[in-house]
Amino acid sequence: MASFTCSQVGAAAAGGASPFLGYRRRSGPGGAIPSSSLFVGRRLAAVQMRAPSRGVRGGSALRVTCEKVVGIDLGTTNSAVAAMEGGKPTVVTNAEGARTTPSVVAYTKTGERLVGQIAKRQAVVNPENTFFSVKRFIGRKMSEVDDEAKQVSYGVVKDDNGNVKLDCPAIGKQFAAEEISAQLRSWSFVFLLLEVGDGVFEVLSTSGDTHLGGDDFDKRIVDWLASNFKKDEGIDLLKDKQALQRLTEASEKAKMELSTLTQANISLPFITATADGPKHIEATLSRAKFEELCSDLIDRLKTPVNNALRDAKLSVSDLDEVILVGGSTRIPAVQELVRKLTDKDPNVTVNPDEVVSLGAAVQGGVLAGDVKDVVLLDVTPLSLGLETLGGVMTKIIPRNTTLPTSKSEVFSTAADGQTSVEINVLQGEREFVRDNKSVGSFRLDGIPPAPRGVPQIEVKFDIDANGILSVAAIDKGTGKKQDITITGASTLPKDEVERMVEEADKFAKEDKEKRDAIDTKNQADSVVYQTEKQLKELGDKVPAPVKEKVDVKLQELKEAISGGSTQSMKDAMSALNQEVMQIGQAMYNQSGASAAGSTPGAEAGPTPGTGPAQNDGDVIDADFTDSN
Repeated sequence: MASFTCSQVGAAAAGGASPFLGYRRRSGPGGAIPSSSLFVGRRLAAVQMRAPSRGVRGGSALRVTCEKVVGIDLGTTNSAVAAMEGGKPTVVTNAEGARTTPSVVAYTKTGERLVGQIAKRQAVVNPENTFFSVKRFIGRKMSEVDDEAKQVSYGVVKDDNGNVKLDCPAIGKQFAAEEISAQLRSWSFVFLLLEVGDGVFEVLSTSGDTHLGGDDFDKRIVDWLASNFKKDEGIDLLKDKQALQRLTEASEKAKMELSTLTQANISLPFITATADGPKHIEATLSRAKFEELCSDLIDRLKTPVNNALRDAKLSVSDLDEVILVGGSTRIPAVQELVRKLTDKDPNVTVNPDEVVSLGAAVQGGVLAGDVKDVVLLDVTPLSLGLETLGGVMTKIIPRNTTLPTSKSEVFSTAADGQTSVEINVLQGEREFVRDNKSVGSFRLDGIPPAPRGVPQIEVKFDIDANGILSVAAIDKGTGKKQDITITGASTLPKDEVERMVEEADKFAKEDKEKRDAIDTKNQADSVVYQTEKQLKELGDKVPAPVKEKVDVKLQELKEAISGGSTQSMKDAMSALNQEVMQIGQAMYNQSGASAAGSTPGAEAGPTPGTGPAQNDGDVIDADFTDSN
């Protein structure tokens, strides 16, 4: 957490670091190496400060203008701040003169809040009030974090709803993990694909694991040390908060040493004491043993990489460079995995602890107008769509679509005489409304009463470069229009985005089967409706033998719908369509157009505009509210 004065910087916003990213060039050599997860501050035109004046009660207002825009990287171990200086991004040193600041927050017994190195230095003597690695507790129930709770020195408790709270006895308060994360945040693993060229940085796709970070590697060493000590001495150090804090610090140090050395010596004298005297830890951890302890964590890096390539429709051969970002990418096993996954040596020419803040500062300069030759084209973090018949989500703008973008689809009513529709705008990757997030809704009234499927309602989604979503619904018959503007659709926390993507992957097969069942039922209902409508309109023009066969198949389809079997409905629809096509043939025969059988396409189906198989311009029945 960086500290700075108003005269140095204007304002700041936070972002998370990404372990590595891949990019490909648009054309030519491209330009500057991009950074990932760019989060920037905004220009602060002026700050009101109150300066006391000798002899004047209340003092006078001093107006200080702050012209700097800064980028901040909040990492699991360290944070960094950068600003544009002389047209180049430059790291801003903290009050102690360091270029990075430990991501630690603590409260003293007097209620004073400590941030950074000073908080880290007192962690051993104040473990229960020193907070770190809180991201893993955000949005989770106590029943889900039993293992994680044992790995931290502060208290993790349950509130009345079963949610996680972080206990701070120094000030007698229990924090939600989100409250602490406003001051402290650990990183997750993210793979970001960029296309780079001529100063344009286009985000093609992102994918990550929100529950995998640098401290997970530290905890494997902690568990190894504690397990060996318990085996030798019969004492569980994980239950001793001060000992646990010392183990955590020593494990982080050993992890860092193993990035350059083949073994690390861990010495923790007086780690605890018994009636027999003080106990010590003296251990040697080899790089090979460390990689064995963390083998499953390293394997988890594969899925986000493969998912990001899949979403961008790219192969590893399309990548020009792979850039490692974040301190734990110094781990040799991580670098080796990158080589295997991408067939390329990772680019390690940038400082992984500083590159995110530098990139954020550049983007801040772009937004402030100070940098003219760089453009970042972002993508939608999650798919956007609306609720349609059967409680399903129809996606309009898929995830990872480049911004700005605009897309539209035509929908229709789901009931006869419907004069109003409710537009429920959704965000997420699941197939059903209940599993996604509703970001807004509005109603379009005044639709002239008509049979279902006749009104044509165009719904248009428009997202600008700032991620602001506008949704409009227009009745193409009357020209009536309603719209809504949604500002938060692209600003979900990265944790929430990744959680929703992970759930979509986890339940993909189950959701697809349920979605297929609902889509099939909707289609079957539509076929029944259109067939009955067609028979009524044609009346006696349909030969009795043909009508009899259609009625039989129509009844079979109705029974299949009642039975609920997806395959039975599909079979019944296919059989009914075969009989319905005979209606069109009969119409041609009756009108003396039997020669039309030799006309190309005449035997392929019914006449345009007839039969349940008609396209109707890709009009989709929507589950809109009937206000009658």
